[in-house]
Amino acid sequence: MTKPFRIGTRASTLALWQANWAKSELERKWPGLAVELVPCKTTGDKILNVPLSEVGGKGLFTKEIDDALLDGRVDAAVHSMKDVPFQLPHGIDFGAIPEREDPRDALVSNGRRIDALPPAARIGTSSLRRQVQLKHRFPSMHISNLRGNVDTRLRKLTDGEFDGIILALAGLRRLGRESAVTQILDQEFMLPAIGQGALGITCRENDASTREQLAVLDHRPTRDAVTAERGLLSALEGSCKVPVAGHAVLKNGRILLKGLVANLSGTLVITGEISGDPNSAHQLGIALGKDLIGRGAGKILAEISQHGTPR
Repeated sequence: MTKPFRIGTRASTLALWQANWAKSELERKWPGLAVELVPCKTTGDKILNVPLSEVGGKGLFTKEIDDALLDGRVDAAVHSMKDVPFQLPHGIDFGAIPEREDPRDALVSNGRRIDALPPAARIGTSSLRRQVQLKHRFPSMHISNLRGNVDTRLRKLTDGEFDGIILALAGLRRLGRESAVTQILDQEFMLPAIGQGALGITCRENDASTREQLAVLDHRPTRDAVTAERGLLSALEGSCKVPVAGHAVLKNGRILLKGLVANLSGTLVITGEISGDPNSAHQLGIALGKDLIGRGAGKILAEISQHGTPR
């Protein structure tokens, strides 16, 4: 019997949806290929009662899967790109970056749009990036950490723990829960996370056969956009401890990349944008990161690094 093609994945509902999508696409494009999913429990899945910004380290949702890939227990891994650290472990590369889903954030509430919620509304989100952008616009809102899978978060809203919660639109769509959305938040209001809405399918760098199989899932415009965003992230050495946002699109053969860094109180938000040749996507991201650092982001990052995030 032919050895199955093994895909490592987290065991959450959304992660399994994403891995099953990759499985069906690979089996459709490579008739005769049998794909098997190998669920892995990551550090981020084990620690649910602490904000991600306090857990520390990089690769909270990827390290254990990376280990399985490097020691040969799996042949590839499917990640939400926004969970992938800016530097991949030595020996691992992206075999495919498929076409991106909508990268925007979405508000789920009792029916009221975000600017119609009470000034002291209770908002749930696990993301520092979302928190600081909300604080910047609505300083009196009470923003609380919200962890768990999509259904858990929606249930807490229904139970009255929050007046609204913010989730990635892509995840809600993939799970068939888009009908729960009250308002899609435009990027002028809330810039997405680096890589939000995109998948990163990794494999061993030297595994030519797997790379060939995964290549059929690659979408060049998404790869170029995400590469620019990850260049920005690498220049800022971003992690879940730092409120960084960025999004790139391809327009008329050029990349337009927007970036944002904010302090933890949301009182200082530094934004910028850059455009250029998609063939220099990573360098464009680095250039924008350096520009933001020169305009005050460096001071913000140093302060966060020295004092940490509030508990």
